[in-house]
Amino acid sequence: MKLQKLLSYVRRAVEDYHMIEQNDKIAVGVSGGKDSICLLLALKNLQRFYPQHFELEAITVSLGLPNANYDDIQKFCDEIGVHYTVVHTDIGQIIFEERKEKNPCSLCAKMRKGALNDMAEQLGCNKVALGHNKDDVVETFFMSLFYEGRINCFSPVSFLDRKQIFSIRPLMYVPEPEIKSFIQKSGISIVKNPCIADGNTKREETKKLLQNLSKDYTNLQEKVFGAIQRSDIKGWKKSTNKRSSENE
Repeated sequence: MKLQKLLSYVRRAVEDYHMIEQNDKIAVGVSGGKDSICLLLALKNLQRFYPQHFELEAITVSLGLPNANYDDIQKFCDEIGVHYTVVHTDIGQIIFEERKEKNPCSLCAKMRKGALNDMAEQLGCNKVALGHNKDDVVETFFMSLFYEGRINCFSPVSFLDRKQIFSIRPLMYVPEPEIKSFIQKSGISIVKNPCIADGNTKREETKKLLQNLSKDYTNLQEKVFGAIQRSDIKGWKKSTNKRSSENE
């Protein structure tokens, strides 16, 4: 995938769901993985020609785990001209040592997002951009069905009332394999996930299941994604997506 195609995906998502408005200040959550780096680069390039003016901040929430190094992210942000902030936390210690969570991902995600939103607020941002791709949408839908027993998925745009901050997901139309291809061809360095649970999560199980199902059911991802867009899940109808409340 070339940059031009990436930008076409992102611009379509932004316009379909009114993600960016005039004078927005957007905090991009940057873990250093392929999705968040791709998102930051796409928004920086979109910034050059998008009709609505917007500003960018890059934020990494450090879990306080050993061997985490964010020098490459700092270098990347310096190269593209985006201010970069690292938020240091003890989330890793709390989850893995104090609480000893067997299924840590949900709690970790909530705590990371809380720290990200807090810093975004401090920096004067009114929106937070998250790096969920098209595969993440489909996987989250099935995880909600399998593990919670409900038909649900995160919204393209959601609103956190207590912080007065919107969450947006500009990569939601980009298939994960195309993101991998883009990063590999661009030669951009990504940061290895230092999380102890990486590769051994409910999401990884769901991803493998869907990969197997896709062998027997043609265009499974496209069909499920289309079903989500046509459903009554909050925030997915293009005509009513401007403000979906986010309960956290």
